[in-house]
Amino acid sequence: MILRLPTTGGPYPLFCREATRRIEARAQAAVPHFTLMARAGAAVSRLALAVAPHAQRIWVAAGPGNNGGDGLEAAVLLRQAGMEVAVTLLAAHETLPPDAARAWQRAVDSGVDVSSQLPEALGPGDLIIDAVFGVGATREPAGPQAALIRFIKAQAAPVLAVDLPSGLDGDTGQPFGPLCVHASHTLSLLTLKPGLFTGAGRDHAGTVWFDDLGTAPPDEAPQAELPAPPRLAAMHHAQHKGSFGDVLVVGGSAGMAGAAVLAARAAHAAGAGRVLVDLLDPAGLTHDPVRPELMLRAGARLGDLPEQATVVAGCGGGEAIAAALPRLLGMAPRLVLDADALNAIAADGTLQALLAARATSGRETVLTPHPLEAARLLGSSAAAVQADRLAAARTLVERFGTTVVLKGSGSIVASPGHPPSINPTGNAALATAGTGDVLAGWIGGLWSASGTGALDAARAATWTHGEAADAARHAPLRAADLIEAMHASARRRRPGT
Repeated sequence: MILRLPTTGGPYPLFCREATRRIEARAQAAVPHFTLMARAGAAVSRLALAVAPHAQRIWVAAGPGNNGGDGLEAAVLLRQAGMEVAVTLLAAHETLPPDAARAWQRAVDSGVDVSSQLPEALGPGDLIIDAVFGVGATREPAGPQAALIRFIKAQAAPVLAVDLPSGLDGDTGQPFGPLCVHASHTLSLLTLKPGLFTGAGRDHAGTVWFDDLGTAPPDEAPQAELPAPPRLAAMHHAQHKGSFGDVLVVGGSAGMAGAAVLAARAAHAAGAGRVLVDLLDPAGLTHDPVRPELMLRAGARLGDLPEQATVVAGCGGGEAIAAALPRLLGMAPRLVLDADALNAIAADGTLQALLAARATSGRETVLTPHPLEAARLLGSSAAAVQADRLAAARTLVERFGTTVVLKGSGSIVASPGHPPSINPTGNAALATAGTGDVLAGWIGGLWSASGTGALDAARAATWTHGEAADAARHAPLRAADLIEAMHASARRRRPGT
């Protein structure tokens, strides 16, 4: 059965290249030869007919391996369905793997036009099936493969990629080089690959579909997962504001009070019973005229923190946040660290040691870096972080023992003892000032109100953050408006509302 992802059901396990190869080998051994390729070809042909039922021409770009064989078998079935289909094969048929060679013979016997020549230009009314490279690719396309991908990219026809868009690293979501197919649809076969959902993968993959080819569930642990939509707890009549905890927001140095206020508004909208704001600017605001229910308490960070308090620190904190961090790292029962708090920790080994010590004392922490902030914490570069986002998130978790939300396309939510999850919601509508402050505040508010652990709060908040952007249909989403959109989204998801 073909499933459309990523927001249908879940959670779904994600497997890297090497794990997929092991899973494929076991699946191949359990069925007769050609069975998996026959199922793959059938899945590709069904999806092609579903997404382009009126295609005037279907052209299959087939590579020299089993991915090309899947494309050849799909061509057989599409021709049997009455479609005009042709195949460009980048290999002599004598050199194909056994199953792919059988698919080639079936295509020839069925009258499919199989050649080494490129077709005439394809238009919007046609369909391209990209079966050049599958999960086994490990390097930048070159030679005839590069020429074929260059031709695909120059066409106006929509593209259905088989398993992965050719040229994309299925482990990292980054292209191997400048030549990488931009698909309209990708049908991932046997396993789901993490690179389809993070980094540049989301732009290259288009709509992602999945078919497990009728095999048993993999018998090994996944490298990551695609989470299910969050479930929010129902509210009960006897609950009161004390039931939903206190959040203290510490940030907002001179000229940056807005960041702390946005985080505080988000925490309140997420469900916190009370939200206090301790601005680091002594001449800062005394109240929020839009949300007067927020309590601005100068110096609140210096007093006793309630046993169940959640602290959100760093939003607009500037250099002043560094002085507040030793006490917060040592005393805050639950702590969300964002923006300038992360930068201060990255620059100070003592603060790093205090952060790591929280894990051994049973105090949970959530870090919410964007790629540059993650790079500072890792002593690396933003480019290196983006080159392998899953690895960067795992390293942060190992180094500090915290939950980490590595923001960006396909935000990574990672925590000790759990496979990282790749958030499937969100888009560039979030690329405006203040939206990160909103996420940090929402995590804090949800964590406070729900009574769940840091990981669950981070996953649910990140999902809702992206879901609100998806509803905005790619229009730039101002941070204050984002809070209201998230509030509406959460209300729709909560039982009984």
